[in-house]
Amino acid sequence: MRSKPHIGPLRNAIASLGAFVIYGLIRLFGRRVKPAEAPWLMGPIGGAHIGDKPYDEYAAEHGLTVVRNAREGGLIPSFDALAGPSFDPSRIASEVRDFYEHTGAYRMDVWAKTFFPSNLALWLLVTTISRKVDQLNFPVDAFDTASGMDSEIVLLQDAQGEVRCTGWFRRLVEGGRVLYTGFYTSQVVPAHTSACVKVAFPMPNGNATVILRPEVGEDGALILDSSGPGFGNVGFYRMQRFGSDGALTVWKIRSLKERFRVYLDAERVVRCDHAIRFLGLPVLTLHYRIQRKP
Repeated sequence: MRSKPHIGPLRNAIASLGAFVIYGLIRLFGRRVKPAEAPWLMGPIGGAHIGDKPYDEYAAEHGLTVVRNAREGGLIPSFDALAGPSFDPSRIASEVRDFYEHTGAYRMDVWAKTFFPSNLALWLLVTTISRKVDQLNFPVDAFDTASGMDSEIVLLQDAQGEVRCTGWFRRLVEGGRVLYTGFYTSQVVPAHTSACVKVAFPMPNGNATVILRPEVGEDGALILDSSGPGFGNVGFYRMQRFGSDGALTVWKIRSLKERFRVYLDAERVVRCDHAIRFLGLPVLTLHYRIQRKP
């Protein structure tokens, strides 16, 4: 288990102020939701420090076994779980499907690009709040990813050995900061016809959850898109627990959108373009080259 990172007193104060503002926005724009009212939305809740602790904490809470550094596990153990009226997984390129079903067997190279003026807000968020809690340390400079990125698949299994959810733990090699502590599952949501990809990122006493609609792109590419209207649809949900009654305050941030395109290049190498937009403006684009390990 990783130790808690240290940041200076000024950044710590800015991080505390930023968290106060974010919690205020969640209270202002969110709705109170009890777990039984939206089971499709529930997920892991983090402590004061994230890092890789949520995997053990979630497993202990739900009676699961944690398998670290899994070599055979995948983000979506069976791609057929996404099949439905609006998505046919058989039309996805076999190499793309193999990556999602056997993610632990792959390595990735990543390049990052940020955009002005939204990169200023991203830099402030990452260098204060993200550094303090050690979660969602997005690269804010091209050199952040120059030394590479560690990628670990974490399986959370029940007593019968069935994978209940898959963790994807990614760190920037330079500095060891956590890029993602994510929990991946397939999930049916009320306002969509087929199962979606649900990714939860624990945050202190809450989480950030993105639900992505799968689509078939050109030449068997996989498109995952979070654009969706209304509560109960695909989208980005920021949840926070303020009281002791178990309810969560949930803010669906409609102006924050993510889109993944996972495809084959001319040499049939798997690649991924991951774009994040806020208020209609581009914030961050990550490009991945994904190859099987030797």
